[in-house]
Amino acid sequence: MLFRFCFLTTLILFFYSCSQKASTLPDPFEAGWKGDKVCKILKENKSLRILKCTFPPGIGHERHFHAEHFGYTLKGGKFRITDNTGSREVDVPTGYDFYNAYIEWHEVLNIGDSTAVFLIVEPK
Repeated sequence: MLFRFCFLTTLILFFYSCSQKASTLPDPFEAGWKGDKVCKILKENKSLRILKCTFPPGIGHERHFHAEHFGYTLKGGKFRITDNTGSREVDVPTGYDFYNAYIEWHEVLNIGDSTAVFLIVEPK
């Protein structure tokens, strides 16, 4: 009985994780803002991809998903972030770091008065 429970749990988690990777939304590099790219690839190899994403005032990032990633704020700013929980305004300080296993979707807009810059490191 315990074996069956463990097996079914593992199977469900496997299919759940596989279905998350099949997003129809663009990834952070593919997404842009009104047709213009906001991220550029600094480094990519078989193990990782490193993006530098730059958001001048009034510029955002259209709706996109994130696979597993680590982020670091090179230059902070004020953002309106919208995701499946709603919209909120967030001050992101310079030097702030973050990690997410997965983000189903979000979109952001720089509502501050200075350019914000982020590094995003994605393991493959």
